[in-house]
Amino acid sequence: MVISHTLADGVLYVTLPPDLDVTERAAAALETEVLVHAHRPRLVQVKLDGTAPSPASLSALARARRMCAGLGIPLTITAVGPATTEPDDSAAAA
Repeated sequence: MVISHTLADGVLYVTLPPDLDVTERAAAALETEVLVHAHRPRLVQVKLDGTAPSPASLSALARARRMCAGLGIPLTITAVGPATTEPDDSAAAA
């Protein structure tokens, strides 16, 4: 599988890799479609991990959104970026 997923309380949680290429895009979209049709969740939540998503990852996400909209299933997106640190103000004070 290209994507990973879990199902809990009627919510399908899908993790989409941010670095999909063109050949993986179709597989990710198909896997998402099969899961949605098999489980008929009340909500689909797609998580993008890591760096900025590739054009193919965004395309797979757009396909999932259109499919869910056609079925009347809400889709939400969460993105998890790299950890950031607060700037150190002590260097500016010196």
